[in-house]
Amino acid sequence: MATLSFSAAVAQWADKVEGAVEAIFKEATQEVVEEMQRPVGQGGRMRVDTGFLRASLLASSTSMPAISAAKPVEGGTYPPVFGQIEAVIAGADIGDTLYFGYTASYAGYREYGANGQPADGFVRLAAQNWPIIVDRKAAELKARLGL
Repeated sequence: MATLSFSAAVAQWADKVEGAVEAIFKEATQEVVEEMQRPVGQGGRMRVDTGFLRASLLASSTSMPAISAAKPVEGGTYPPVFGQIEAVIAGADIGDTLYFGYTASYAGYREYGANGQPADGFVRLAAQNWPIIVDRKAAELKARLGL
């Protein structure tokens, strides 16, 4: 992503409203994660079979979560768990770098493609939408505040 500071990327009005920049940052971050996690059947880019890949997403404010050797259990299903991700976003401050990474052993293959399978690009394409999502969240907050 660009090195432009987040504060510089939001509208000037947000700097004048206490808490607005932080709210936009956190809401936009949450939406990027939701876009990464959105299954193909719901208009997203992530193919979901057992849900193991979605459930392997972790967040950190210190380093990228590492891919592990973990694989889904035959016949198992895995619901996504958002509590840990929401806690990291809620605890973040403007200027913090947040890392979101899938720990499933095949995460990279699904993101970039391998063995004749096409790339899904669910992380890269969601990240590319960051400026659009920030603008949308700023407009939504401005409307909610009646500005």
